[in-house]
Amino acid sequence: MTSPSQEQPVASQQHSVRHGVAAVTSIGAGVLLLTVGTVSLLQGIAAVIDDEIFVVGVEYVYRIDTTSWGWIHIVLGAVLMLCSVGLMMGTAWGRGAAIGFAALSIVANFLWLPYYPWWSVLIVALDVVVIWAVATWKPR
Repeated sequence: MTSPSQEQPVASQQHSVRHGVAAVTSIGAGVLLLTVGTVSLLQGIAAVIDDEIFVVGVEYVYRIDTTSWGWIHIVLGAVLMLCSVGLMMGTAWGRGAAIGFAALSIVANFLWLPYYPWWSVLIVALDVVVIWAVATWKPR
């Protein structure tokens, strides 16, 4: 039989492990979101500088100029990078903003699909992982 004083450290250790897992999850999701933001930013810069690098002439319902798409990706990438910093710092706004802007990134990359299909699918998949990681992370 164990005394109450011996049970205290076990509960404390479990809390410490949970806290460590939460911290690693937030850092991992933040790094992944930083990667998605960086890729979106670079993709946007490429579209603004040389819009002929992407597939053109595709018949698609949502026709927006490639340069405009570039600016959309630049702004979205910068915001995602900012959200990743908030997420890695463990702020409450970072969690909400990360989920919201990752969802917006999914929509933007779905609409970008005809211009750069494989890249868009990759970014959508990474955004889904970020949303899952942040939504299932319990910091307390």
